Amino acid sequence: MKSFWNSRSIIPITLSFLFLFTYNFTAVFAAPARHLCHPVQRDALLKFKNEFEIKKPCLDGISPKTESWTNNKDCCYWDGVTCDAKSWVVIELDLSRSCLHGRLHSNSSLFKVKNLVTLDLSYNYFSGHISSSIGNLSHLTILDLSKNYFSGWIPSSVGNLSHLTFLDLSNNDFFGELPFFGSMNQLNILNVDFNTFSGNFPHSLLNLGMLSDLYLSHNQFTGPLPSNMSSLYNLEYFQAWDNSFSGTLSSSLFTIPPLTYVDLRDNQLKGTLEFGNISSPSKLISLDLGNNNFIGPIPTSISKLVNLQDLDLSRLNTQGPVDFSIFSNLKSLQLLNLSHLNTTTSIDLNAILHSNLKSIFSLDLSGNHVSTTNKSSGANHHSQMISQLYLSGCGITEFPELLRTQNKLTNLDISNNRIKGHVPGWLWTLPTLKFVDLSYNMFIGFERSTKLEQSSFSKPSMQYLVGSNNNFTGKIPSFICDMRSLITLDLSSNNLNGSIPHCMGNLKSTLSFLNLRQNQLSGDLPNNTFSRLRSLDVGHNQLTGKLPRSLIHFSTLEVLNVESNRINDTFPVWLSSLKQLQVLVLRSNEFHGPIRQASFPMLRIIDISDNHFNGTLPSNYFVSWSAMSSLKANEDRSGEKYMGDFFGYYHDSMVLTNKGIEMELVRILKIYTALDFSGNKLEGEIPRSIGTLKELHVLNLSYNAFTHHIPSSMGNLTALESLDVSKNKLSGEIPQELGNLSYLAYMNFSHNQLVGLVPGGTQFRRQKCSSFEENSGLFGPALDEVCREIHTPPPQQHETLKPEDENEEVLSWVAAAIGFGPGIVFGFTIGYILFSCKQEWFMNAFGRKEGRSSTTMLKSRFITQAANLEEDNEATKPSGLQRKKLAEKAT
Repeated sequence: MKSFWNSRSIIPITLSFLFLFTYNFTAVFAAPARHLCHPVQRDALLKFKNEFEIKKPCLDGISPKTESWTNNKDCCYWDGVTCDAKSWVVIELDLSRSCLHGRLHSNSSLFKVKNLVTLDLSYNYFSGHISSSIGNLSHLTILDLSKNYFSGWIPSSVGNLSHLTFLDLSNNDFFGELPFFGSMNQLNILNVDFNTFSGNFPHSLLNLGMLSDLYLSHNQFTGPLPSNMSSLYNLEYFQAWDNSFSGTLSSSLFTIPPLTYVDLRDNQLKGTLEFGNISSPSKLISLDLGNNNFIGPIPTSISKLVNLQDLDLSRLNTQGPVDFSIFSNLKSLQLLNLSHLNTTTSIDLNAILHSNLKSIFSLDLSGNHVSTTNKSSGANHHSQMISQLYLSGCGITEFPELLRTQNKLTNLDISNNRIKGHVPGWLWTLPTLKFVDLSYNMFIGFERSTKLEQSSFSKPSMQYLVGSNNNFTGKIPSFICDMRSLITLDLSSNNLNGSIPHCMGNLKSTLSFLNLRQNQLSGDLPNNTFSRLRSLDVGHNQLTGKLPRSLIHFSTLEVLNVESNRINDTFPVWLSSLKQLQVLVLRSNEFHGPIRQASFPMLRIIDISDNHFNGTLPSNYFVSWSAMSSLKANEDRSGEKYMGDFFGYYHDSMVLTNKGIEMELVRILKIYTALDFSGNKLEGEIPRSIGTLKELHVLNLSYNAFTHHIPSSMGNLTALESLDVSKNKLSGEIPQELGNLSYLAYMNFSHNQLVGLVPGGTQFRRQKCSSFEENSGLFGPALDEVCREIHTPPPQQHETLKPEDENEEVLSWVAAAIGFGPGIVFGFTIGYILFSCKQEWFMNAFGRKEGRSSTTMLKSRFITQAANLEEDNEATKPSGLQRKKLAEKAT
């Protein structure tokens, strides 16, 4: 009974407990439902989302964070949104890498979310100016707008964000002077790298005592650096490379106790280097002062920077000897750049490798006179093992034998020297070697390795091999096919012959850059597939056959250059499937047939000149060539200016006709655009869609058979600098719209059938008359101005020159006849009178007495007169028509 009562009494207790637990459980987990983020902020964020487009495809396939922003989900749980744990107001907004595209307007709903503490919009596609409304976000401590396309001046209201600790405006298109930042007393990090800011160093920054990181690099700042840099007493990182700072460098900078990193390379700083009185051990780890205008010796006080790991004093104009013993105390030094010191000292590489610099792994002595003689072969085992060695332009005449034992060597640059003979076989046995630059020497071949040395290729490490501009002969060495980690191979500008070896297919999974131009290679291009190839240049050889169809599988190909060979094929329309192709050069081959419709969305440069293409181009031919229409649509975000590899070791090059001159582009700017269809047999109308290529810089359609009018849509080519449509059969007028193209510095309309008024733009008035010749129907003030010599009417006196001359000759004969009739005395008397009135009569008569005919004398006189007129000033210079009459008179 007792147990029954107990069991019955437990039931209500249990039920009560379960009820309370369920109630509390519901209360706990329903808390967000009762504390949703504020509707005003939710609505503001949704409106903000709709203000922008999502650029697709997004970076690296990342899903945009705003895709999770929906009405049926608490905004505090949206991606990139963080709310305060107590008040549930939005305090952090991280939309980095969300592929947002558009402008941040002054009335943007973003500025209604006024409690924001963190705002990160980095790695997007925002453009336009920054609104002053951003100053309304007064609670911000972190503001990151980096890596976008913002432009214009920074609004002064940014300087009022007094709670900021982190401000990053880097990698945009901002310009002008920085606003007053003196109120940001809490600011720790300021980054404005990679913009076009100008003006002097912002002195308001000296008020920011909490500043630890200051990044001003890659801008256009000018003037001197402040002498009281020590005001920034918490500064640890100071980076201002690639500007135009000038004046002397104050030693006060090096007295800042926590300073660890200074990079001021690539400026215009001058004077002597001084590090001041360094009493306590400096914390400075990295000091880059290279490529400035410093002059004088390396200060001995540098030996007190005992914690230095990275030192760059390149292009210091020492104007005398260098005492390398001052570096002996820098036992932590790892990177040392002493290139181009203008020193009278011959640097002994062997001595450095046996010095106290035991930690050094990168040494750059380029541009100095370096001795590489191994003076103590017995002590080679004590030689410092170095990883990176740069000896470009050091006057070296023999391959440095002392490198034979450098088993940790990864990078070797001995370019621009005078080394003859063969590249030693032992070089390829160095186990960690990855980078070798042998270019611009006088090598004639590669020394054969022994069987033992060849076994080292079982684990190849070579990634970068450049042997361009030497005297290499024979076939491409087969051992290169065994370098199965090779990324870049450049053997251009040599005398290599034979065919491209098929064994190079061994490199198909790694090779990215292959340059074999300017050799004597023959045969067909191999049909290998290189899955990672980005650049293929085999121009200026003797290659034949067709383009290998395997190229269609080169999905990463950006540059294809086969110029100046004997390739006989039709237009490779199938290359349009290569979505990364940016440069296509087929010039000077035997391509033929029509140019079929193709879409090249990434193509920036195409040169198919001097082939045998024929037929017409459809009116909409260029509609899908989007990279030439808008660079922003496919702009590279890597930060590299030139076509080539990411590290800057290799750059693509090409030959291009620009402004009537054939020139070599040693480096190809990624923003450069050109289209050259010249020297073919194309006919019909120039496609009207040419006007969609608004980013085009060079357009050459000369030496074809184009007919009809020049399309007025060319007036849309606002970036055009060079236009050549000469040697065609074009008719009609030159479009007046071309007169508005302010960048058009060169144009050629000659040898067509053009008529009508020549546009009167400034650029047209600066052309040569030859740019319009053989177009008899052209006229107008602009043409009269550039062809002044041809169109100036001849002066009136020259119209009567011929009758006057005839009268002179007749009177001369009359004088002679009179002299022989009445007598010699009377004749001389009359002759004297006539001579007094007209001296040239006497000269003619005197000339005949010397045995010359009247025709010869006339010819001589008129040639002399023309020569004298040529020497007159511009105002009296005879026109082309006058010179022509003079020549006719002379004959």
